[in-house]
Amino acid sequence: MSSQQITLNVEGMSCSHCSGTVQKSLEAIGGLSNISVDLKDKKASFTTSDESKIALAKEAIVKAGFVVAN
Repeated sequence: MSSQQITLNVEGMSCSHCSGTVQKSLEAIGGLSNISVDLKDKKASFTTSDESKIALAKEAIVKAGFVVAN
């Protein structure tokens, strides 16, 4: 499978600490690259070639205390 860019809407981020928490949660998952968290637009994006990592990313964001809107 080729790499795909994934963008998730993340609700509940209100400060740079929040976006940093989401960033660290995603960085802890192997198989994700080009991780970016945009506080202003409330989005987290990453590249992966393993579709199962998308569910893991959503789970990590929820465990960090935020809501994935998509």
